[in-house]
Amino acid sequence: MTTRSQTRTLRVGNVQIGGGAAIAIQSMTKTDTRDIAKTLGQINKLHTAGCEIARVAIPDIEAAEAFCEIKKNSPLPLVADIHFDYKLAMLAIKYGADKIRVNPGNIGGEEKMLEVARAAKDAGIPIRIGVNSGSLEKKYISIYGGITSQGLCESALHHINLLESIGFYDIVVSIKASNIPMMLESCTQLAAYVNYPLHIGVTEAGPGVSGAVRSAAGIGSLLMMGIGDTIRVSLTSDPEDEVLCAKEILQALGFRVFGPTLISCPTCGRTEIDLRPLVNDVDMFLQGLKDNIRVAVMGCAVNGPGEARDADYGVAGGKGFGVLFKNGNIIKKVPDDMLADELIKLIKSELAPTQAQV
Repeated sequence: MTTRSQTRTLRVGNVQIGGGAAIAIQSMTKTDTRDIAKTLGQINKLHTAGCEIARVAIPDIEAAEAFCEIKKNSPLPLVADIHFDYKLAMLAIKYGADKIRVNPGNIGGEEKMLEVARAAKDAGIPIRIGVNSGSLEKKYISIYGGITSQGLCESALHHINLLESIGFYDIVVSIKASNIPMMLESCTQLAAYVNYPLHIGVTEAGPGVSGAVRSAAGIGSLLMMGIGDTIRVSLTSDPEDEVLCAKEILQALGFRVFGPTLISCPTCGRTEIDLRPLVNDVDMFLQGLKDNIRVAVMGCAVNGPGEARDADYGVAGGKGFGVLFKNGNIIKKVPDDMLADELIKLIKSELAPTQAQV
């Protein structure tokens, strides 16, 4: 298991970040914040999907006023996302934000940043310093001849020092870029200098499969280096998809468990059963479970028996039939059209009564 860097501990509402706590999953609402009902509806969907912290954009005063009502009814801690106008951060703090996210590249200067920090300190809430490649301050672009990992890291360190100058230490830091090597380099540089909790993610990762792969590559690489206390997957998709992708990343790397792990073969010319419907049936059943079990659905005798033996439960297909496994032992031979039913029946029989009825 990867050893994680020991960072400072802070709280965002009822969620602990840093200090070895479980890596928290975040997402961001994609509704018009001024539409209170739609925004709350999306927050509730995020909560159901397993999100632990939600971020809400505050682009103007009307959105800030709506945030006040949203916060009163939110099942999740809320982060107010602030750009350009520090007064919006002050309003969000007044209205009960659990954390403020500010972008040092566009907040309007150091005095305004410090005013926000003083208000956050009085309210007892943290600030995330969010440095993005797309809004890096011009002076760092000039110093380094463009957007570089060094400039991104230096910007973050400068604003950390600024907050520390008034005794503010409830800091979360993020450096994000759509360029994954740059994101990795800047975050590893930053982690070598500070012990504040790090929020990690690949900004503007893209849609669908490409966005999920880019996010997994960037976030997963940092996590395996022990870097990262909370993550947000940024997809051009419904925010619940971001949460599901984040959960898959954390479970695949062994940092958290949210439910069963399904192993299935990609199929090839040796496959002699119709594997896709079988996998789909088993996957749909497993979606409703929270048990930490490993299930293998394999199509032939090459890797099938080995994978099935390493799983808690599994099947390996043959011509017109398959074998059912439990803890590495063959239970019985089953006709191929009954494999899904028999595997599901076996798993149900082993679960606690409350789970077996799912």
